Amino acid sequence: MKAKNSLNTTRSIKKDWLDYIPKPLHGWVIPVLLLIIWQVAGELHLIAENLLPTPFAIAAQFVKLSASGELFEHLQISMLRAGSGFIFGSAAGLLLGLSAGLSKIVEKTLDPSLQMLRTIPLLALIPLFILWFGVGEFSKVLMISLGAFFPVYVNTYLGIRNTDLKLYEVSRVFQYTKFEQLTKLIVPAALPNILLGLKLSLGVSWLVLVVAEMMGTSAGIGYMIQDARSYSHTDIVLVGIIIFAIVGSSSDFIVRFIESKVLRWRDTFKG
Repeated sequence: MKAKNSLNTTRSIKKDWLDYIPKPLHGWVIPVLLLIIWQVAGELHLIAENLLPTPFAIAAQFVKLSASGELFEHLQISMLRAGSGFIFGSAAGLLLGLSAGLSKIVEKTLDPSLQMLRTIPLLALIPLFILWFGVGEFSKVLMISLGAFFPVYVNTYLGIRNTDLKLYEVSRVFQYTKFEQLTKLIVPAALPNILLGLKLSLGVSWLVLVVAEMMGTSAGIGYMIQDARSYSHTDIVLVGIIIFAIVGSSSDFIVRFIESKVLRWRDTFKG
């Protein structure tokens, strides 16, 4: 009995401690602690400033770049590139994923070639892209589109093929047309996979963007990082990395928000 009481007391203490912090901020506890430790270590000169500036120094550089307008100019160009490549690549992936999932002919003729291309490292194609299309905007957007294509294609295809066969039988009982099967059965059942593909595609788009902007350009966050590295401005490099992290997390949050709205019917384990 005493053991149970002590266990309940421990749980109540833990619960009371968490109640001091709003739930949306629980995920910020560890990052804030790391920033404090980082700042203290920098102030005590335990870390070389030229290798790892303190959070305050990085924040000061962020304010400086923002005030001059340079940061937002680079960010606007990068978002335009990443957004264009993501839209074209994910749209193509969704279309071909639906086609391969719904049609045996398309699957047998198209899917083997796409799966073979998927295994080629994207970075290995950079020399070809430069030779064929130069280092202009078209080659960068095309690279991002190719990177964004495969996550959406694979997950859309798997989502359709993993649809429960019993649902098809039920749709036949209700005499659904092909269009009704697609809109009321297939797409809703495959939607979790499709959204997962979009989430992965966004991450790949930002990854390829960094590589594309470093291979030859005069603007963009990737260019800003590369230029700062040349002059050993570590604080600017870290500002660029943080910008990528913030934008990537924001895009992931948007997809999660869409999931929470369109997948309300799904009963899943919450932990």
